[in-house]
Amino acid sequence: MSGNMNLTLKVWRQKNNNAEGKLVNYQVKDISPDMSFLEMMDVLNEQLIVKGDEPIAFDHDCREGICGMCSLYINGRPHGPKDRVTTCQLHMRSFEDGQTITIEPWRAAPFPIVKDLAVNRSAFDRIIASGGYVSVNTGNAQDANSLPIGKEDADLSFAAAACIGCGACVAACKNASAMLFVSAKVSQLALLPQGQPERYLRVHNMVAKMDEEGFGNCTNTGACEAECPKGISLSNIARMNRDYFVAGFASDN
Repeated sequence: MSGNMNLTLKVWRQKNNNAEGKLVNYQVKDISPDMSFLEMMDVLNEQLIVKGDEPIAFDHDCREGICGMCSLYINGRPHGPKDRVTTCQLHMRSFEDGQTITIEPWRAAPFPIVKDLAVNRSAFDRIIASGGYVSVNTGNAQDANSLPIGKEDADLSFAAAACIGCGACVAACKNASAMLFVSAKVSQLALLPQGQPERYLRVHNMVAKMDEEGFGNCTNTGACEAECPKGISLSNIARMNRDYFVAGFASDN
């Protein structure tokens, strides 16, 4: 695309979780197609500040696609129209001059709105705190080859560990299910020797905490995997379900 763009933005504005929110129209002009989406949002906020208006609150941190903070619902899709990218990796060349872009926060009860486009995702932190760790004493750092791990298991664990906890899976699911996120964190450890001592207690506690936080059940539609910027596989949910069954069986005996 050559030349800069003029765009209409319909942005969700909401003072806090208890206030009533609404979409507000804004015009941004002379936007470079090489800008990232968040840079475009920065331009809008600069315009608002110059006018004496309150800037739009939105989450961001690394702007390199690895922290998961940039949780925006853009034209009906988490992180926007491109596959396997976070919002900070989305560039304005993905849109057209004159286009209207609707920008909303994640829509899930366990992710209450803090302000405008920023939501509180500490429910994910509490799920991790309930069991997403290894508590065995592993001692000093080991040589890389001292604990043999099969390549297939190592690759699967590495792929699950790629989850950045952005919450796109929850935002994409009509039931606001966190199954993909939780299963990635469960699988990451369940596939490694270090994760075996607490494997079934871990899955039991993390699933219980997920339910307690108010996330819905899996819909089996695959929307979570389709919208995940890291391509976390649904196979992790199947693995977690098997481990959860075994955990229940073991507790009954």
